[in-house]
Amino acid sequence: MTTLPPVDDLLSGAHVVALPMRVRFRGVDVREALLLEGSSGWGEFSPFVEYADAESARWLAAAIESAYAGWPAPVREAVPVNATVPAIGPDRVPEVLARFDGCTTAKVKVAERGQRLDDDIDRVAAVRSAMGASARIRVDANGGWDVATATEALRRLTAYDLEYAEQPCASVEELVELRTALARNGIDVPIAADESIRKAEDPIRVARLGAADVVIVKVAPLGGVAPALEVVHACGLPAVVSSALDTSVGIAAGVALAAALPSLEHACGLGTVGLFERDVAAVPWRPAGGLLGVGRAVPEPEALAALAAPPDRRQWWRDRLVRCHAVLAGRGQGG
Repeated sequence: MTTLPPVDDLLSGAHVVALPMRVRFRGVDVREALLLEGSSGWGEFSPFVEYADAESARWLAAAIESAYAGWPAPVREAVPVNATVPAIGPDRVPEVLARFDGCTTAKVKVAERGQRLDDDIDRVAAVRSAMGASARIRVDANGGWDVATATEALRRLTAYDLEYAEQPCASVEELVELRTALARNGIDVPIAADESIRKAEDPIRVARLGAADVVIVKVAPLGGVAPALEVVHACGLPAVVSSALDTSVGIAAGVALAAALPSLEHACGLGTVGLFERDVAAVPWRPAGGLLGVGRAVPEPEALAALAAPPDRRQWWRDRLVRCHAVLAGRGQGG
């Protein structure tokens, strides 16, 4: 466990940035993040603004681990990553895919509020058309479907040979019910759990109840690379490491986790830096040949200045860090 640094030390090395998105993603047009510089490098604290302090404190623990401690030793030098396609119209799919050099797997966002299942079908069809028959395609509903809707949606989407469906329903119980419904209807689509792990008090419950075939793990929501690795070991299921719309600093931590996994059967969702207009690193962590290498991301001073959030937002994030630091101090943990 990393020793919890004094809050003043964290604030002294803090930079708050606001990164404009190329396309709206997860309801976000501008991604804000607080970056920490510590004795071991840089860490990223960027829980989404609606998250409460108790949940956000785990993201601070991950940032502290990155900035002040080492990561587990890698067993591979590079990790394969997937392209990520937001809930856009099919006409924009080729433009988005072009930002993911060499990626042969795509994750397609579905179940967007205000859109119909037909919109999802058209988007997935456009991805299949653009990437070809040999590509892997997975969909991510972020828990947006009920069991009946998910069953119908996945029945229709089987035409596009899905690798898996990520968090089609919100609760673990619904995922169990959905897997039963799919089996009864002869619908062969594996289920991956994301929110049911990273937002759960008991992330192992997914595996214990047989709610998923694959687990999606994200470094920040699980409190760091080492805690996330423990969750994967405890679940005993194939794992996919994904980003939480991180800057290159956070992506480096995700790559560290993926590189430390004993086995890696699926491409990881760590290619999302290409969704930003500009990143904090001089050389953004974007895939080359479908791969990301292991290493540390270092923000460029010029980029930190150019992307600095407005004063009121800087203060908002600094205040949030102080509150989350108090949560970690109360738990007796630092990472």
